[in-house]
Amino acid sequence: MERPPQRWEPARGTAVPPGGPSFTTMVLRGARNRCPICGEGHVFQGYLRIVPECSVCHAPLGRVRADDAPPYFTLFIVAHILVPPIFWIEKAYQPPMWLHMVVWLPLFALICVAMLRPVKGAVLGWMLRLGITGDPHGESQGDYSAAQSAAPPVPGNEGGVPGTSGSPVRPRPAPEGRHG
Repeated sequence: MERPPQRWEPARGTAVPPGGPSFTTMVLRGARNRCPICGEGHVFQGYLRIVPECSVCHAPLGRVRADDAPPYFTLFIVAHILVPPIFWIEKAYQPPMWLHMVVWLPLFALICVAMLRPVKGAVLGWMLRLGITGDPHGESQGDYSAAQSAAPPVPGNEGGVPGTSGSPVRPRPAPEGRHG
């Protein structure tokens, strides 16, 4: 089981206003490769690798796991930008399919590569504004015994698995084969 989401609070000596910046401010700062919290430090230390923490306000940016959201949003945005012209050109000029492939596939790839970094920064700002942080991949395996002891007791479940009833589980009978 995974641990519940953690909320990061800035150190008392930083110049972050109470409640933090607005949603729009944090998303735009992230999209511009600036720390969503303070707007000063950088978010990336390469093309897509997030810095462990902001160099100015020490916000734990490296703990935020955006996972599959940035590529999904990038493809969504790019498809909405390029698909209408593709359909319009197909309807108006009816070019051969090889020409579509030569023009549109590289264009899709280049625009997606160009937009992925700002979109990932914006998603990072969005997640920080919501207060969602997590552990880096591989470090959070979850402690089943801790989750088991924290689970509320279920009536009729004497020493069983949390969330189940105390009645024994009976296997289903095997289906009979066809005869004939």
